[in-house]
Amino acid sequence: MAAEFDSRSFLQQLTTAPGVYRMYGAQDELLYVGKAKSLKKRVSQYFLRASGDARIEAMVSQIQRIEVTLTHTEDEALILESNLIKELGPKYNIVYRDDKSYPYVRFSAHRYPRIGYYRGQKTGEHRYFGPFPSAGAVKETLYTLQKLFKLRPCRDNFFAHRQRACLQYQIKRCSGPCVGLISEADYARDVRNAVRLLEGKADALAGELTVEMEQAAEALEFERAASLRDQIAALKRVRESRSLTGGAEDLDVVVVAPHQSSSCVVVMSVRDGMNLGHRSHFPRHPPHAAPEELLESFLSQHYLDQPAPPEILVSHAVDEEAMIEAALSARAGRKVTVNRPQRGAKVRLLEMAQATAAQALSTRLVEAASMDERMLELQRALDLEQPPRRLECFDISHTRGERTVASCVVFNEDGPLKSAYRKFNLETVDPGRDAGRAGPSAPTAVADELRGAITAGDDYAAIHQAVKRRYARIKGGEVAAPDVLFIDGGLGQLNAALEALDELEFSDLKVVAIAKGPTRKPGLEELILPDRELPLRLPPDSPALHLIQRIRDEAHRFAITGHRDRREKARVSSSLEEIEGLGPARRRALLTAFGGLPAVKRASVDELAKIEGVNRPLAERIYAHFH
Repeated sequence: MAAEFDSRSFLQQLTTAPGVYRMYGAQDELLYVGKAKSLKKRVSQYFLRASGDARIEAMVSQIQRIEVTLTHTEDEALILESNLIKELGPKYNIVYRDDKSYPYVRFSAHRYPRIGYYRGQKTGEHRYFGPFPSAGAVKETLYTLQKLFKLRPCRDNFFAHRQRACLQYQIKRCSGPCVGLISEADYARDVRNAVRLLEGKADALAGELTVEMEQAAEALEFERAASLRDQIAALKRVRESRSLTGGAEDLDVVVVAPHQSSSCVVVMSVRDGMNLGHRSHFPRHPPHAAPEELLESFLSQHYLDQPAPPEILVSHAVDEEAMIEAALSARAGRKVTVNRPQRGAKVRLLEMAQATAAQALSTRLVEAASMDERMLELQRALDLEQPPRRLECFDISHTRGERTVASCVVFNEDGPLKSAYRKFNLETVDPGRDAGRAGPSAPTAVADELRGAITAGDDYAAIHQAVKRRYARIKGGEVAAPDVLFIDGGLGQLNAALEALDELEFSDLKVVAIAKGPTRKPGLEELILPDRELPLRLPPDSPALHLIQRIRDEAHRFAITGHRDRREKARVSSSLEEIEGLGPARRRALLTAFGGLPAVKRASVDELAKIEGVNRPLAERIYAHFH
């Protein structure tokens, strides 16, 4: 038994400087990470008096040691605390995890900039606006920008090889710069106007467009004046339909809908007085976490990754408000305030966001209750010792054995865990076509390619290889192990999976095959288990069966999607591979220059011959191949 932590001795030598403290329990389990303006004062509060909070008292009773890291400022302490919480996920901290980064509107670095949806790491050459709370908000904004300013959405290689305007021009959502239907100067003006709208200068933009319209009318340029009139009217409609505050304010509304086991934090983004939508977050937290604590943790974690607007409205008071404001202001390079309004239009914004959070939490709790019930029923159906917390399912997809893809989907108590999904591209060989390729005289590259490949159409071998690849990583500690492994298929697929697990010496895992049954009708599936002589059939209304069907269908969808993507890539490549003299480098050059196989097919001999490495005779062969 470990010795009791000597808090008195520890506190006597603890500094009053700002910093971060880390509390550890038995076996070096990280219990909690916190920040402090004064480490001595803050850490002392845990030991000098009873907190009245059962959760805190339970945590303190487990402390075996405390480590501290000193920082120069309170702001540094806040940033370090946030990074450690996200990286280490301490037991008693509130942890916000978001599988997806926030999306942006991007203007490409091009003479005629392309506008588009972007998610990922930003680079210096392009211009970005955002972040937006959701993909839907970005797509709505892109729709508005195209409608108002007719900016192109197409990729550069598609743009470079157009011979006539595409459908976007026909439906008046692009001005046709690809075929010279607008000058570079006029297109640049439209880009500037779009940027001004995104920067929150809609009123000034409307005024300038009005002046331009009047000047065009005086110059008898009636078509130009009518176009500007329509643009002004559309701009006005957009602002009226999305206006919330009546002003040109930039702010976020952050509210908490607390629950003892699963709370919801909603961020509603308002830019230039317009609602851009919201995003719901469901943090991992100990039972009965206070809403103030949930809010403080969210602000310190969320806005150190995302730029903060000038004002953040919150539903509850925040203890470390001054420290958070200072850290966010320093990061943003301007003043950021955290406010809890008591009256006026901003209170109505809080109420709107609060209602949204309450609805999102209610939906989440209903889904969680349904999932809990299904997990309990699955425990009973499969005779498990406890309700499962993690499930995996494998499926195979191919077309007559070609381009085989195996999928692995993962469900936990919250439903699909998409960040843990994996696809496996499996190499296959056709015994008739490839029999001589891997013989003793085969080139090394070919032999290496075929070594480990499976026979085309052999689903058993495909399951064996996919399961072995996945569970080798699980055995190595890279991935969490599931409580139940499902295989979409029958006895053959089940045995293939079991053989792969045996080869890895992977035991104590429940493996179940999901067979369609004699009639192949939904609801009449048979579950094949290695320890049962006869298949297990669950009632059609069984919650456990519904969960099994859901994970099976998701694995099927994911496998088909992966197979189609792989088949399409192969179709493009193989079509060009048939042309004599067209090697990999030239194929890549063609596809890059024209933006894809359809454009290569449409290209003339003269256009093909302009590509580096493609001479006139080869260009003629390529053209003849497709015509």
